[in-house]
Amino acid sequence: MSPDASSNRLRILHLGLGAFHRAHQAVYLHQLIQQGDTRWQLAGTNLRPDMADTLLALQRQGGAYTLETVSPSGQRHCDRITSITEVIPHEPKLATAIARAADPSTRIVSFTVTEAGYYLDDQHRLDLTHPDVAADLAGRSRQTIYGAATAMLEARMRQQAGGLTLLNCDNLRHNGDRFRDGLLQFIAALQQPELLDWVHTHTSCPNAMVDRITPRPAPELKARIAQAMHWNDEVPVMAEDFIQWVIEDRFCNGRPAWETVGVQMVADVQPYEEAKIRILNASHSCIAWAGTLRGLSYIHEGTQDPVIRRMAHDYVTNDVIPCLHNPRQASPVDLGAYRDTVLQRFGNRAIADTNQRVAADGFAKIPGFIVPTIRERLAAGQGIASVARLPALFLAFLQRWHEGRLPYAYQDQAMNPERAHAICAAADPVQAFSTEPALWGELAGNEALHTALAAARREIATFIDEGVLA
Repeated sequence: MSPDASSNRLRILHLGLGAFHRAHQAVYLHQLIQQGDTRWQLAGTNLRPDMADTLLALQRQGGAYTLETVSPSGQRHCDRITSITEVIPHEPKLATAIARAADPSTRIVSFTVTEAGYYLDDQHRLDLTHPDVAADLAGRSRQTIYGAATAMLEARMRQQAGGLTLLNCDNLRHNGDRFRDGLLQFIAALQQPELLDWVHTHTSCPNAMVDRITPRPAPELKARIAQAMHWNDEVPVMAEDFIQWVIEDRFCNGRPAWETVGVQMVADVQPYEEAKIRILNASHSCIAWAGTLRGLSYIHEGTQDPVIRRMAHDYVTNDVIPCLHNPRQASPVDLGAYRDTVLQRFGNRAIADTNQRVAADGFAKIPGFIVPTIRERLAAGQGIASVARLPALFLAFLQRWHEGRLPYAYQDQAMNPERAHAICAAADPVQAFSTEPALWGELAGNEALHTALAAARREIATFIDEGVLA
């Protein structure tokens, strides 16, 4: 597919044309275009070759696809989304994507990356020794977001194409700041001072928070779309009807008028980000791990189990809300109401979101979603009984994986399998688990943490066997 014929339109280049981007960012731009604001368009590609069939199918459909949204009551609605005007097939060296990024009409490069895909250590510094990062630094590949972004920025600098905003669309806390730090470290390691200076003065990286539950498309989705839309869509996506996007308004070369379609443009995303990561993301993992341990397959099943729901509710009420409550400055988020809304959303049976999808990447989610609450509670001299149940659930889940007794394949980009097996095979798995630096950082070996985890693991054993909490 060639670029859109309207050469005067501005462009967002997105890296990662998976289901979430197509159910979220692309939808907001589609709504803006439907309102009559046609100044912006989307182009997209992937950094890795694992979705080649999806890209080719999207290309055959001219970038168009169907989004099916489902409400908690089971009401379905379909829209044909047409904001993507160019689909770029995967190329190992990303030549076409780099050319688009260097085009002056491209003003934003956005991307969706998993927590592990940022390659940050427990001090939030880029791990320059990771094989993927090292390969990009050596010029053997462009498979990381740092290698891709550096190549794009260098081409843009050479073409004098003007400033560029780099926009994260994912769940990493302080994602814009941490990506920028990693990018600058990557460029410094390449010893390119000219490019480093240019990036400092010609780019911005606003923090952002995204939210929409987007499960893997169910096998019957295509048939429903064909019946509802009279179109054999090869790559439809489905999502809940809830959607939220909060972005710090720090764009260096223009942006769409997203605020007219419901995007919250703010000065500081942190209170929204902390509420979402700690309440939604961590509770989601809690329910997935607990549901799997009780033989359930779907998130809504676990949410409707009163004991699992209580674990998620108690975790938020007892430990998260006290951490996020600041008596000197009221949160813009009603934390109790948000907790209740999240649990209602998780109970949407029509979404049929699988435990397998949500349970993934525990070695990134424990430090990213759960450890901050534990750290803050311990620093304040407060108990951690409710939050400790979440890592205790993960340990029990990991032991099932170690024994080959999970009902599905477990995926975890941040996990060292040898180390994970060693934790589970230890004479005292709780001790080995609580002293693992990859999970706990500076809290590894903390006596209060170990004591709480040991008590929680005993509770979880009773829960697994009897379906109750002691």
